[in-house]
Amino acid sequence: MKYQCINCGAKFSSWFGRCPECGEWGTIQEIKESFQEKKKSKIRPAEVFPATNLKAAKKEQRLKTQISEFDRVLGGGIVKGEVILLTGQPGIGKSTLLLNVASRFKSLYVSAEESLYQLGERIKNFSLKKENFYLTEEKEIEKILALVKKENFQLVIIDSLQTVFSSQIASPPGSIAQLKQVLQLILEVAKEKGVPFILIGHLTKSGEYAGPKALEHMVDCVLYIEGDRQLPYRMLTCSKNRFGPTDEVGMFEMGPFGLKEFFDPLIFLEKDKEAEVGRAKVVEVKGPRVLFYEVQALVVPTFLAMPRRIGKGVDQKRLILLLAVMRKYLKLPLEKFDVYVSAVGGVNLSSPLVDLGIAASVYSSLKNKKIPADWLFVGEVDLLGKIRRERALEKIEREAKRLGFKKIFSEKNLKKLKSLTGIFK
Repeated sequence: MKYQCINCGAKFSSWFGRCPECGEWGTIQEIKESFQEKKKSKIRPAEVFPATNLKAAKKEQRLKTQISEFDRVLGGGIVKGEVILLTGQPGIGKSTLLLNVASRFKSLYVSAEESLYQLGERIKNFSLKKENFYLTEEKEIEKILALVKKENFQLVIIDSLQTVFSSQIASPPGSIAQLKQVLQLILEVAKEKGVPFILIGHLTKSGEYAGPKALEHMVDCVLYIEGDRQLPYRMLTCSKNRFGPTDEVGMFEMGPFGLKEFFDPLIFLEKDKEAEVGRAKVVEVKGPRVLFYEVQALVVPTFLAMPRRIGKGVDQKRLILLLAVMRKYLKLPLEKFDVYVSAVGGVNLSSPLVDLGIAASVYSSLKNKKIPADWLFVGEVDLLGKIRRERALEKIEREAKRLGFKKIFSEKNLKKLKSLTGIFK
């Protein structure tokens, strides 16, 4: 006799009131082994193919969406049989972007969250070509995949992965067991038929993908769309890509007719040219592109035993580490202050090149020193308080000077972090 958790799919030899794997109560149920599972069948050996007969997919063989910013991030288009996972905050534009993509091919759009009436209203507002793709609100993955096998669709989009389910499992939609089963069935059909799938995935409150980390390893590409919902600008980035680069970025602007592609390296910067306290300009290199951002810092006296360290759009652990380095090498009493750091525009800055800019904004707020709007800070700060050399510095300097930055602070003119005290005199 065996038992299985209907939430995470873990199997046990005895019953438990609470699942030892996922911690859910009342999810352990008895499962019966079928005759086929008990029967020992003869195992057929796997097929092998000589590596000399395999050919890589050429760029011209990719399915091009004709949305240059989307194709750029994917590495030139969608590969045959590729499974792509697209995530982002609710209302950020995931469905809007993929409706635009779907309208360019003979596509199947699975709307498991919205009704066809709601989806039809959006298509009408965005002026998309209705004759190019088909819609369904079916939620059972077996029926969806049976349709895919029957018809010759060029692309299948599922909105969203957490709302479809497999009838082979008793778990509710969105559970770990359902997600694994649904994705496994999708992968089998995608590779067998050579039909690419794009799956929309939900995010948790912490900004992580809602589901086991194993799902990200199973798909071929993981895309993330980000931006401030109060602003029209969106960035499409890639954290995993088996068929292309992961350092590219696509830029879009949300308008009344959907997402419109564009590129402006200064889009996340304020247009004013006045010096401000606690505001510094930083840079990230995304493939061949150089993008400029703004970080703001607020340093205020604390009344707590443990001062606050809060970062929005910057890595929290990296911020704590950087403040410790500043305390040691700049002799700053940061243990008496709360420190708040934010990346403007709803973006997430992951590059270590922003370290120097964060340090400059914190120092500026603490000492009440203004930073001119045409100053740029570029560099990673190590644990010894030194500014590390950046290989792409020449490209950054060339682009920064073209866009009007007067002073660029980097490893060239700031060997150590304590050099900051000199430029704020």
